[in-house]
Amino acid sequence: MKFVLPGGTGQVGTVLRRALEADGHEVVVFGRQPARAGEVRWDGRTVGAWAKEVDGSDVVINLAGRSVSCRYTPENLKAMMDSRVDSARVVGEAIAAAARPPEVWLQMSTATIYAHRFDAAHDEDTGVIGGHEPGVPDYWGYSVDIATAWERELERADTPHTRKVALRSAMVMSPDRGGVFDVLSWLARLGLGGPVAGGAQYVSWIHDRDFVRAVEFLVERDDLTGPVNLAAPAPLPQRGFMRTLRSAWGVPVGLPATRWMAELGAFALRSDTELLLKSRRVVPGRLLAAGFSFDHPHWPEAAEDLVRRRGHRRRRP
Repeated sequence: MKFVLPGGTGQVGTVLRRALEADGHEVVVFGRQPARAGEVRWDGRTVGAWAKEVDGSDVVINLAGRSVSCRYTPENLKAMMDSRVDSARVVGEAIAAAARPPEVWLQMSTATIYAHRFDAAHDEDTGVIGGHEPGVPDYWGYSVDIATAWERELERADTPHTRKVALRSAMVMSPDRGGVFDVLSWLARLGLGGPVAGGAQYVSWIHDRDFVRAVEFLVERDDLTGPVNLAAPAPLPQRGFMRTLRSAWGVPVGLPATRWMAELGAFALRSDTELLLKSRRVVPGRLLAAGFSFDHPHWPEAAEDLVRRRGHRRRRP
């Protein structure tokens, strides 16, 4: 099969590309600065020569969007919004104009679309869309606005011959350098991976190999359309999440951080505290109902596997 990955040069794209190519599929990646075979230049805003790769392809998986790991300045928030909405729009235009459109378009979205909550988990049917929760910073609503605008562009696209799925993905944990697991592991190994602001906020995550398997499952299941949560079925509070990660690395202690310490740390890392403090309690209702089985449903086993794949030998006490 031919897979086209707009914006596929980042961490998630790298995970998908590696797995799909290993399975013998043809993979074409769109990027702003193509650097290797199989990569094609695009600007993410206008239909160009890249569109000919969409015509005749089997699957388009649009991953494009400015990284959310940044300071939430007005300029960065606008770039996050524009890069997602514009890329989804032009991908839809290319599919609509194709003589042989792809059978399925998987559009990246985010589990951040759901409300900050502790009391119950969000699935696709009963989950509450965020943006109006009491007691959280007003600017957190902009992340929800970005996610809803992203999905709205997918819905608007006039692609009657192409099935469309919005991937409401949690954090994809892979052992690759520079990804979220790498950053969290760095903190844990420094002894800084303790609870943040009490650590009651939930962390939703998905093992990289389950992410790939879920994508392949959605490609094959032509009865599934609309939003699908890509998250392991067992989210857990941040304090337990980091305690488990420390254990996998053989680090016994993790210093706790207050909210103001988290603010300071996020500033130093040029990131934002929403990534640390928002409670994302998301479960994969539609995947489980459709019969998908996770290889790594629980964080302790997943963390051990990821640490092992990094080539780490745990220190013996």
